[in-house]
Amino acid sequence: MNDADAPVLLSREGDVAWIRLNRPAVLNALDERMAAALRDACQAVADGQGEGGARCLVLAGNGRGFMAGGDVARFHDDPAAAPAVATAIIDWLHEALRILDRLDMPVLASVHGPVAGAGMSLACAADLCVAADDALLTTAYARLGTTPDGSGTHSLPRLVGTRRALELALLSDRVDAAEALRLGLVNRVVPAAALADETRALAERLAAGPTRAYAGIRHLMRQSWTASLDEQLDAERASFRACAATGDFREGVSAFLAKRKPTFQGR
Repeated sequence: MNDADAPVLLSREGDVAWIRLNRPAVLNALDERMAAALRDACQAVADGQGEGGARCLVLAGNGRGFMAGGDVARFHDDPAAAPAVATAIIDWLHEALRILDRLDMPVLASVHGPVAGAGMSLACAADLCVAADDALLTTAYARLGTTPDGSGTHSLPRLVGTRRALELALLSDRVDAAEALRLGLVNRVVPAAALADETRALAERLAAGPTRAYAGIRHLMRQSWTASLDEQLDAERASFRACAATGDFREGVSAFLAKRKPTFQGR
């Protein structure tokens, strides 16, 4: 996984884990091997959670773009095998997304250049997204005569609303970074040359935060779409009680009363 030629690279910088898509020659297009490696990298991050583990995860892409979608050449080589190839790629990708959804840390996407198909779905599945000003986002699936995967039909309507999501999916038009920011597809846009530094700064800020509270926030937000009001109120109560027993909560209260900046330890 850490071989420089591997399709996905996993590294650690302080309290921040980085998963970098690494097929730059094909704009990080997703094939079976890369999808499996992505799943393995996500699982490694999940397995390392806890005392001494990473407290924020960044998803990024090497080369000229984040991800240009699936590796279309894999479907062209043997059209009769296309359904089986698609199933293999999607199964690994979806398992990776299930793992990301269950993480107890913020997930930050850092995108630039082409962000298409599964790449757009992956970026939308993250908690936050920082985009370079050269980013171009498109669902792309309809242009190939197929439907979205990678949780795109789940996350996209939640980000932009059903009608706008249908427009993006049906027409598959390209959206530049400024429009993506206006629509709510990304959280901030930065100069391409500053993307790595801006991403790192935001990731380090998240990693220095109250990790247990962040985990509760993301799980409460993600489950709220399928929970009743009563269920959500009960979940909020349970989560607050759990946070109130943590060292970070005690530190937050003490810092507030002392009018100083808190120093969270993630426990």
